[in-house]
Amino acid sequence: MTTFNYVSSSMLTLSLLITLNAQSQEILPTEPQLLLQEQAHKHQSGHIDIDEHEHEQDKAHEHGHDDEFETIIVTSTRIGRAVNDEPVRVEVINREELEEKAIMRPGNISMLVAETGGVRVQTTSPALGSANIRLQGLYGRYTQLLNDGLALYGGQAASIGLLQIPPTDLARVEIIKGSASSLYGGSAMGGVINLISRRPSDEPEAELLLNATTRDGQDITSYVAAPISEAIGVSFTGGAHHQAIQDLDNDGWIDMAGYERYTARPRLFWEGDDGATVYATAGYMTENRTGGTRAGATLANASEFVQNQNSERLDAGLVASGALNDTLGWGLRGSAMMQHHDKDFGGVLDSDKHESYLIESTISGYTLDMNWVMGVAMHSERFESDDFAQFNYRYDVPGIFAQADYEISSYVSSSLSARFDRHSEFGSQFSPRISMLYRPDDWTIRASYGRGYFAPTPFVEEIEAAGLVRLAPLDNIREETATTSSVDIAYQFNKLETNITLFASSVDGVTELEAFVSPDFPLPDNGIGNRVRLVNSEGESRIYGTELSTRYKWKDFKVTASYLYLDATEQMLNAHTRQRIALTPRHSAGLVAMWERHGEFRTGFEAYYTGKQRLDGNPYRDESKAYWHLGLMGEITVGAISYFINLENLLNIRQTKEDSLVLPNQAPDGQWTTDIWSRNDGFIVNAGVRIRFGEDAH
Repeated sequence: MTTFNYVSSSMLTLSLLITLNAQSQEILPTEPQLLLQEQAHKHQSGHIDIDEHEHEQDKAHEHGHDDEFETIIVTSTRIGRAVNDEPVRVEVINREELEEKAIMRPGNISMLVAETGGVRVQTTSPALGSANIRLQGLYGRYTQLLNDGLALYGGQAASIGLLQIPPTDLARVEIIKGSASSLYGGSAMGGVINLISRRPSDEPEAELLLNATTRDGQDITSYVAAPISEAIGVSFTGGAHHQAIQDLDNDGWIDMAGYERYTARPRLFWEGDDGATVYATAGYMTENRTGGTRAGATLANASEFVQNQNSERLDAGLVASGALNDTLGWGLRGSAMMQHHDKDFGGVLDSDKHESYLIESTISGYTLDMNWVMGVAMHSERFESDDFAQFNYRYDVPGIFAQADYEISSYVSSSLSARFDRHSEFGSQFSPRISMLYRPDDWTIRASYGRGYFAPTPFVEEIEAAGLVRLAPLDNIREETATTSSVDIAYQFNKLETNITLFASSVDGVTELEAFVSPDFPLPDNGIGNRVRLVNSEGESRIYGTELSTRYKWKDFKVTASYLYLDATEQMLNAHTRQRIALTPRHSAGLVAMWERHGEFRTGFEAYYTGKQRLDGNPYRDESKAYWHLGLMGEITVGAISYFINLENLLNIRQTKEDSLVLPNQAPDGQWTTDIWSRNDGFIVNAGVRIRFGEDAH
């Protein structure tokens, strides 16, 4: 059977051969010396078993044979290893879970990550509905979003980008929490989310999903993959998505932004006879999004405030790898992204362009006890505004990096990585990370420590939501830096998996907005300022937490539970006292119960608890209420057709039931709304059909 694969450019393909015992379900590694020799032989002959096993595992998830294939080879850590043998903790959302979440939210990936412990999807713009991803309490702008290891959505992906990525063609999602700047530079100070795409098999296959919601939303997504020859496979993903504007409390303000979005992404996979691989992709997205006041409605100042954003993104990426000799390999990675926005903030127009470019070259190898990779990279970020040229910037960041994984003994291994960047604006930056793994019997103990940096831009969350019109030109802004550490203890007994993580983060120089009065500025002062400026916080933001999770599987039943405790504080601006970081609940928890019989049906129940949060700039309350989110879903499969229904927010939780979303006066940054601390859509039902063709249909 021929399988089309690609290998991440920085992945060490000569790293690990896994032997699986289906009866005991244990991972039985081969002897290291024999493993290296066998891997070298297979790499030379063009058979890359790591990826073949990975593809077979993806198929096993599709066909319900999870018990025989419990091992996943992760690539986000640059040296491809089995997830259980990786010193760096990598959390994986597999294909089975992706299929469950895709029928809940087919239009974007927010649902995929929102239900992972320690991960919070935070709404950043109540007017447009945009959101970002916060890992273990850190700000969402510190999270690097990758696709197959490529920065296809930019080095610092905008909040709206999360809502423009359909999950149709994903095989799994890999999540690294804590500083990953040593691996991916300044955009990954808080962690990495890597979206791994599906790969064509030896038979043509296709999938079509149709979805509709009770809030007048519709989604059509499609996936087609086929072999072209023994060496080449291709795939294509396309989607069309619609949401009508919704004013659920009839106050004249749109609670759910309306949009029309279209996406397309072809992919090509090539593998040569000598083991060399090439993966290439391109993507196109266009979207028109509408929020703010409804037609004819006005705010407290008797004016309309329509907020629109039209987006267009074009991206391309390439990953190539091959062997230099028996023990050395090479890799090449490159990506380009160009994104154009036309924005309207209450009649203030803003047209801008974002560009992001990356080129990276690596060499990798191994010794008897060590796998290593080193490389050089050049990353460039550019922003140009037609209407606010004073905020234009260009960051050019050449860098060098290296990583080494060392097997100290059969129970202990380590991973050391470091990166040196020369930032064109913020100078020299050194980002190290060390991780240790200890695996006695059924226990797995990991410890990590890392440092990273983040290059500030004007686009903190509030400015993305309000635009640049009220922001003063940046002056004396320095980079943000962070130190993150964690200890992770996992235990597996038969079908029960448990995990506890203790983590701590300290962020210095957090950029935040400070309101002030500008007498020369034409917009009025409402007693709290009429402009804002970006400043570095004088003190540190400190985040301490504990993450608990457990999973139990018995026959066709699976139960997953998680709990997150966060003690997140920051120094108050122009004061010497500390306060809780806004929109960061101290307590949150989740429970998911699923009953599934593959090829026949699946039904599930979910319950999520979000505790109280400190609110900033909210005239109605200083602290939010705690709330529960409950959901039910079901899917029935008849041959190649699956019918599904999903009931979200059974308790009909909606923030506008408690307080108005609209402020009595416009905020200094230009927003007319409070932050969203709860749900904003109420009870909603979506239902549809998924049709499979070819191999996936059986």
